[in-house]
Amino acid sequence: MKQLLLYCRSGFEKEAAAEVQDKAGLLGCPGFARTKDDSGMVIYECFAPEDADVLARKLPFRELIFARQMWVVWAELADLPLDNRIDPILAAAEGLPICGEVRVETLDTNEGKELSRFCRKFTVPVRQALRGKDILTREETRNRPTLHLLFLASNHVIIGYSYSFNHSPFHMGIPRLRLAADAPSRSTLKLEEAFHVFIPRAEWETRLTSGLNAVDIGAAPGGWTFLLVQKGMMVTALDNSPMDQKLLDSGQVKHYRGDDFSWRPARKNVYWLVCDMVDKPARIVAMMATWLLEENCQEAIFNLKLPMKKRYAEALHNLQQLAEKLEALGGFHIQAKQLYHDREEITVHVYQPDKVAKLQPKA
Repeated sequence: MKQLLLYCRSGFEKEAAAEVQDKAGLLGCPGFARTKDDSGMVIYECFAPEDADVLARKLPFRELIFARQMWVVWAELADLPLDNRIDPILAAAEGLPICGEVRVETLDTNEGKELSRFCRKFTVPVRQALRGKDILTREETRNRPTLHLLFLASNHVIIGYSYSFNHSPFHMGIPRLRLAADAPSRSTLKLEEAFHVFIPRAEWETRLTSGLNAVDIGAAPGGWTFLLVQKGMMVTALDNSPMDQKLLDSGQVKHYRGDDFSWRPARKNVYWLVCDMVDKPARIVAMMATWLLEENCQEAIFNLKLPMKKRYAEALHNLQQLAEKLEALGGFHIQAKQLYHDREEITVHVYQPDKVAKLQPKA
């Protein structure tokens, strides 16, 4: 168990590799990363035999920016017989910890998508066979490891496992979301995915609910505002461009034109600040830090555009700048992820745990 496998966005293999190498080194698990351009995956080769399992348990998945999923490689079968794939998989899986579910996956590439139909059809019979051999529990069990079968071709599979307390809960690390027919733009899915990734589902009723006020900077045509309205919030939308008329007709949206960077609310009653603007990351970081330090909002989600080169270094630099600015007030928690619906950008979430705790119902 010397290999740790990570999924990432195609084209960001080098960033994911640099990140896991940095993090693994800090945890005392040295090794090197193997990548192939546009493959959508990274394999981190540990020098010590058991270090991949150590990383799967102790490297906080939520702190990885560029990884969509993370699991330990158990075995690789590169020449499966097409008339009987299951028996070799069962034999290779012997000795695995008993798992609570199986995910038959492909990589998020054009080649991987061609295998998706096969993977769906293969899932039921292989699940039954794994249960018959007591490699899987009889019923799906969330508190046990997850078994991953990653097909690189119809006769080539990598077998491994992840820990349910330290992985993405989504198949292939991608939440399956549907765009509402009346959404003004596809950017709605970006904010919705951010909610799924950053906000525990058990806290949606207090942190993503009616009665809260929100500000959307760079809002037009209203993709992010649309989702906030759906959650029942009252939204102030800032943008010089026109907003979707249906949103304005909802009675929940006030649209202001002017300088997005200088506008401030008249009252300190804004809970959410969101921003998806194409601008220099340093300007966005400075603006968001100012809002948070002045306590003009309680939580913020925003995007930072990445350059064509040195994207990992740029992401780290901007997050460090944000952390340093927020030190003046203290108590902030910063999370960042390159979401499935992100492109040349990362999404950042900032909040203060003590203020979030005040929203939760008392036991």
